[in-house]
Amino acid sequence: MKIIKDSVHDHIQVDGVARDLLDTPELQRLRRISQLGTVSLVYPSANHTRFEHSLGVYHLACEALEHLSVGGKQAERIHAAALLHDVGHGPFSHNIESLTYRRTGRYHDDVHDLLADGAVGDVLRDHGLEPEAVADLVAGEGRFGQLVSGELDVDRMDYLVRDAHHTGVPYGTIDHGRLVRELTFADGELVLDEGNVQTAESLLVARALMNPTVYSHSVARISKAMLRRAVERLLEVSETDLDAETLQRMDDHDLIAALRSCAETSEFSRRLDQRDLFKRAVWAEMDDVPGGIIEADHETIREFEREISDRAGVDPAHVILDVPSRPSMTESTTRVMVNGDIRRLGQQSPLVEALRAAQYSQWRLGVYSPTDLRDRVGRAAVDVLGLDIDGALVSEVRDGMDATLDQFVE
Repeated sequence: MKIIKDSVHDHIQVDGVARDLLDTPELQRLRRISQLGTVSLVYPSANHTRFEHSLGVYHLACEALEHLSVGGKQAERIHAAALLHDVGHGPFSHNIESLTYRRTGRYHDDVHDLLADGAVGDVLRDHGLEPEAVADLVAGEGRFGQLVSGELDVDRMDYLVRDAHHTGVPYGTIDHGRLVRELTFADGELVLDEGNVQTAESLLVARALMNPTVYSHSVARISKAMLRRAVERLLEVSETDLDAETLQRMDDHDLIAALRSCAETSEFSRRLDQRDLFKRAVWAEMDDVPGGIIEADHETIREFEREISDRAGVDPAHVILDVPSRPSMTESTTRVMVNGDIRRLGQQSPLVEALRAAQYSQWRLGVYSPTDLRDRVGRAAVDVLGLDIDGALVSEVRDGMDATLDQFVE
């Protein structure tokens, strides 16, 4: 047994298959993958890693399995899946996952090939575990896959508390101890037991508050968009032999070094290194954006960027269009027992609709450019995208005020 001191859960005991997995290269790589990607450019203390998060998920899974009276090989499989649930992450975590997915067709939780080979596969087989079965749990399949990846998964319970702890914001604080203790199975579904509607709501509220203040903070979005653009260019240029599959197995340091050493991406790398970020030329609410733009695919968005740069007379590299997907709230499908019935939280809690409305009002389309170009880029973006001028905001960083674009348009 190994005992590890953790900043969130205090002491974590690691034993059995998890102890042997701990020192595999695949898991140790997560020490060099930041949990929140570029969020540290907003919150300087947000430097925690996927490795410590994985330990936290394993710890909560152990507590949940003890409460559910699950032992033997089944428990060992879940222990392994909890510890390995993030080994498929590429550098900077989710920041470039959409990019690599377009090229590989694989998200970070598709780890069947990764677990089958190498040191991880050897450890699993040495403990009598089938790598494929563990990978299925990571993907959220089966009865116990819900515990690793689902609406009530231990992954979410750890990252909310951990991210709040390391950023210093209070919004992600949840009673994960109660959440774990109240888990039960009903008709094969993982649910919260009777009397826990408010417990389920706490997850919903924590996620809803963390999103605008941490995960979708404007600076985090700008830096993430710049990183994606730089990595996309890195994969396109002929001077590197890098492909998306290789990129997915790199760590943050590998990627930073590659961006710095490539002439086509060195300027983006410099800006990220020195926090010389693009600024918001447009910051538009959902009601001011034509629906076709919100549903646009990657190539269509790139074409919009080229049109905006042509209209503004600037280098295409100086225009980034950032279109978030429509707001969703997967936590609203969390299942709770109410008077002996299994009910979805969205059907039971009046908070859900209020939080959905808040998400809608917080949604923003962003157009980013260097500071000295943002007025020209902003005017061009309004024309090309057909935005409602009164609702497209330009951030005036000098005085902290927001001005509407019509003040800049003659």
